[in-house]
Amino acid sequence: MNNSYALLAILLSAIVTYSLRALPFVIFRDGKMSPILSRLAMVLPAAIMAVLVVYGLKDTLSADWTVWVATIAGCGSVMALHAWKHNTILSVFAGTAVYIALLYLL
Repeated sequence: MNNSYALLAILLSAIVTYSLRALPFVIFRDGKMSPILSRLAMVLPAAIMAVLVVYGLKDTLSADWTVWVATIAGCGSVMALHAWKHNTILSVFAGTAVYIALLYLL
């Protein structure tokens, strides 16, 4: 593979990436979104979180009791911390820390 082929591939990737990121600004230039997109913007974050929770907990049913305790404590700490501080990143990191710590301690 010569250098011109690699540079062409990098340039093409940069153009495609830039175009895809600029596309929403070009489409919604006037600031109006369709009712369907407005509804998706409201509903999609909760739906994504629900899918992630189900995916994350899918293997818990067949696990040992220690995994159950760690999972319930981790999820509970995420919910409690988020209800208290309203900070998603803090809640997820703290819940993950509680879960991992309990997995190693139990």
